[in-house]
Amino acid sequence: MNYQDVALHNKPAFIDLRSDTVTKPTAAMRQAMATAEVGDDVYGDDPTVNELQDKVATLLGKQAGLFVASGTQSNLVALLSHCQRGDELLVGDCYHVHRYEAGGVSVLGGVMMETIGTDHRGLMTPSQITKAVKPDDPHCPISRLLCLENTISGHVHDVGVIAGLAKAGKDSGLGVHLDGARLMNAAVKLGVPAKQIVDSVDSVSLCLSKGLGTPAGSVLVGAHDFIARARRMRKLVGGGMRQVGILAAAGIYALDYHIDRLADDHAMARRLADQLNKIGPIAVDADLVETNMLFITVPEGAADPLRAHLASRGILLGGGDRVIRLVTHLDIDVKAADQFAAELADFFQ
Repeated sequence: MNYQDVALHNKPAFIDLRSDTVTKPTAAMRQAMATAEVGDDVYGDDPTVNELQDKVATLLGKQAGLFVASGTQSNLVALLSHCQRGDELLVGDCYHVHRYEAGGVSVLGGVMMETIGTDHRGLMTPSQITKAVKPDDPHCPISRLLCLENTISGHVHDVGVIAGLAKAGKDSGLGVHLDGARLMNAAVKLGVPAKQIVDSVDSVSLCLSKGLGTPAGSVLVGAHDFIARARRMRKLVGGGMRQVGILAAAGIYALDYHIDRLADDHAMARRLADQLNKIGPIAVDADLVETNMLFITVPEGAADPLRAHLASRGILLGGGDRVIRLVTHLDIDVKAADQFAAELADFFQ
């Protein structure tokens, strides 16, 4: 049992800034889930799942969609559908597919990952992509796919940037997949329809359980034949689910009611950045706060004592020794943000 478990054993967390995955379903979302019409989705018989898949495909301007358990599973079945054993995908060195998905596509699919260096906003360049593509040489793996991500660590890449990167990949014969776990944050920040951001890519994974606030689930979209392959891959990795319309109903509700409110999370992150910059030992680069994430730099040796202090007061932070990520979400209101800032200031007094 770690210090957070000890601190919260008799006191539930009321402010959780570790991630936007920690949200609880709203009462209205729970009602939508409770009344959802369901069927056996492995047979394609769950009407609520089918509605969600069609809804996301239309939202993102693609032909078809596939509901899966998680963002990691969505990316995995996408990459397995694009690539064969011995192929290679190109991916940003800080992207989720490479760093935080247990190397699944390599372990299960025999697909190599070639990383491309990114800048402080998670951005690569078209020339980097072109240079990373392998020659037609039996000594080399076959470069098959380019993986992008938007947003990345809260940073937004606009329509032109994504189009330029996708063009570089396609000009080199690559397919293009975009990890859009927080794509709707990007759309809200840019003020453009999400389909414009992903118009130039072949497949997109949209997570429903982060800023959109559902209990679980992601939707993968692409062309009809691609989604047919992905459905087979979902089965291969054990992802077939049955009466899952209960979760799909939460996704439909979130898409109807929780997209525009992402602007509130972005504003809350900026509010926190302004407040925390007034606390002497804390540093926040407010210019890098674009959506619902901010990164605070704390004095050396302060991170663990700070986390323990806050946990004893029902406030949870993520990991990190000097730099700690904070994520705002629908369960963080003005009162919670102000309380957190006050507790942080109290610790450093």
